[in-house]
Amino acid sequence: MPTIQKADSRQQVLLGLGANVGDRWANLRRAIQDLAARREITVLTRSSVYESEPAGYADQPRFLNLVVGVETVLAPEELLAATLEIERGLGRVRSFANAPRTLDIDILFFGNRSVNTERLQVPHPHFAERPFVVVPMDEVLRHPAFQGPLWDPLRATLKTDLPRSGVWLWEEQE
Repeated sequence: MPTIQKADSRQQVLLGLGANVGDRWANLRRAIQDLAARREITVLTRSSVYESEPAGYADQPRFLNLVVGVETVLAPEELLAATLEIERGLGRVRSFANAPRTLDIDILFFGNRSVNTERLQVPHPHFAERPFVVVPMDEVLRHPAFQGPLWDPLRATLKTDLPRSGVWLWEEQE
């Protein structure tokens, strides 16, 4: 197991999760459980579950999507390594871009940090084009843990005319 380097402090992070192979909802639930099981990550909230048409490669089943709000002491690259490990544990195989998958975890926002490496771009460069991210992210940002000045700019962006069609409520968050 790699050595864990602590981030400057605990950071709030928004993660986008999607699945369209196997028991989609079971895969998403398991991913949330796997995130919560890591001592460096605290799951604060999650959105409702939404169903959407696939993006990029259309000849595949519909996705279930949600956004999870977490807090972590991990640095961005370490969180990426953890999410990739969770994906592999749920049978994710990367065969081609936008291929069907048992699980996909994207780091959408890492507090107010920007990351631009070969392996990771944060904020996620395509979040605003994807209703299956915009709709559940808007929901998570209403949670008390995500109130305040850190998330105000993103909340303002989500109030603009971003696409919101093509997603359907599949299971409401309780």
